[in-house]
Amino acid sequence: MAMSGGVDSSVAAALLRDQGHDVTGVTLRLWGGDADAGCCSVADVEDARRVAAQLGLPHYVFDFADDFDASVVSPFVAAYVAGHTPNPCVDCNNTMKWGRLLDRALAIGFDAIATGHHARVETMHGALELRRGADAAKDQSYVLARLGPPQLARTLLPVGELTKADVRAHATRLGLRTAAKAESMDVCFVKRGERRSFVAGRAEERPGVMVTTNGQVVGEHTGVSAFTIGQRRGLGVALGERRFVVDVDADAATVTIGRHDDLLCDSQPLRDLRVLGGELAPGSEVLAQVRAHGEALPARWEGGCVAWHRPQPRVAPGQVVALYRDDVVLGGALAA
Repeated sequence: MAMSGGVDSSVAAALLRDQGHDVTGVTLRLWGGDADAGCCSVADVEDARRVAAQLGLPHYVFDFADDFDASVVSPFVAAYVAGHTPNPCVDCNNTMKWGRLLDRALAIGFDAIATGHHARVETMHGALELRRGADAAKDQSYVLARLGPPQLARTLLPVGELTKADVRAHATRLGLRTAAKAESMDVCFVKRGERRSFVAGRAEERPGVMVTTNGQVVGEHTGVSAFTIGQRRGLGVALGERRFVVDVDADAATVTIGRHDDLLCDSQPLRDLRVLGGELAPGSEVLAQVRAHGEALPARWEGGCVAWHRPQPRVAPGQVVALYRDDVVLGGALAA
């Protein structure tokens, strides 16, 4: 049981124990640097340890810090320097939880790993499916959309059938110290508002210019990592009306800004699709979600892109696009 020190994984561990599973709690030590969010602090490890003790479960800490730096932090920095917008939490799930942790768990004799994600794994017509969590407001299936069937087959998500209120009520009944603990919503290794300085401290960038869609130079910048497609705030220019980042060209060190209409497109190119089960045939009707808690919008899978039913803003390269049919996750790709 991956125990982050939060209420969801605390309750998930209790539910599995009560279902008769032989549960061992594990907390991952991933980041040793400065941070003010996430699940890597000393306090979070202590919360997980004490909850496990209260539940009568063995608890261990696995130190994957070097792997986390190589597989999540370094690609995060490289992506921003290249003008892309990464999803570090998705990368962490794929490489750490359902990568290093799952590999170690299987190697030492465990049958599966469990987490406190609000999503569901169900068997339908003999096949495993990943579905949205019962609490639509807390659904986390998006960040699991790039898992594969082999990983899904070794996964338990005990709180997926519960609302967040149910989870907190259960933790309160059990007297768990995490019952009222606030949620962590930010990237665990970057302090709030310090993403730009974090990237700058790990990579060299070169200054460039900011231009309008007709090529007019309207400003300068010190590096493209400060910008992402769709960004409106913090552009450093005043043109009398709202402008948005519509393109980031890292090779030319150029950031293009325009009106909201300049962001709209009929289709979104995708790459590296990972299908969770079955086939996704060109022409299939899907719901495409481009943010963790964004709306899933109707589209058609065209094999290499999704064609929107109505024009939508361009998705920043590197962002995950999760494809659904109703509440079933069909797979996840990256915006190109």
